Amino acid sequence: MILPAVNSVQELSIPSEVGAVGRASAWIESVCLENSVPQNEICRLDLCLNEALANIIDHNDVAKRLFTIRLKLDINKNSITNEAVITICDSGIPFDPLSVLLKSGPKTLAEAEPGGLGIIMIRKFSDNQHYRYSDGYNQLSFGVFWPKAP
Repeated sequence: MILPAVNSVQELSIPSEVGAVGRASAWIESVCLENSVPQNEICRLDLCLNEALANIIDHNDVAKRLFTIRLKLDINKNSITNEAVITICDSGIPFDPLSVLLKSGPKTLAEAEPGGLGIIMIRKFSDNQHYRYSDGYNQLSFGVFWPKAP
């Protein structure tokens, strides 16, 4: 028997300021828990979301303008697999994080510098990523997959 797909799409708008990142994290966790997303996948999504928002806010800090960041969380459950995809849409400085060549990490702790690992974290902890710039908006999506429970 094939079960019908179950979908949930939720949206949230936040200002492009550091204080709003915690609100976005709480929202992701709440929506995911309501939709029975496993805790491990919630942690992966939240980590990627925090890194992406930090990059958006940090890169925009140069322009010193406040704008709205729109978040969309799409949770799809079907008979084969489950996925949760976050799309972040902002009118900040055009920036494709997926086109950035990743630098190698430091060999020792003494060589390590703060920051600069956000894009690496998003690529490592999400199962897929997509970026496009359209009509004056950055649109970054990333998602996680998990198997159906037996």
